[in-house]
Amino acid sequence: MKAFSIVSEPIHPQLYADYVLRAEAGAVILFTGHVREWTGAAQTLFLEYEAYVPMAEKKLAQIGQEIKRKWEGCQVAIAHRIGELQISDIAVVIAVSSPHRKYAYEANEYAIERIKEIVPIWKKEIWNNGEEWIGDQKKKPGGFI
Repeated sequence: MKAFSIVSEPIHPQLYADYVLRAEAGAVILFTGHVREWTGAAQTLFLEYEAYVPMAEKKLAQIGQEIKRKWEGCQVAIAHRIGELQISDIAVVIAVSSPHRKYAYEANEYAIERIKEIVPIWKKEIWNNGEEWIGDQKKKPGGFI
């Protein structure tokens, strides 16, 4: 298992939690992002994710390094799935361990926001009445997830 990876198979969150767990960690925060059925009034049937894998993994590792600089003692592992994902499938897992829970929570939230900002992953939402490639969190066309 790599600490920072783009995967095409289902994600097993416990592997990532185990990866960051160590004796000096007082907290392990595990975030899993899932495919939801409803976004407002639109019913999602499934999602498709694409990525420029070498760069995406490099950017995930960059986020891990940023976290280690900002929050002393944190260990990080991140995986994002690509391909076709069904409702309730895990799209992303972020595991952060830290000597203190506050740092682990903050670092985990930081990681998901940075993923949306800098990692070259694109999401296509397929609804019961159409489909659309979704840009970044500010809904800019052509942006990342």
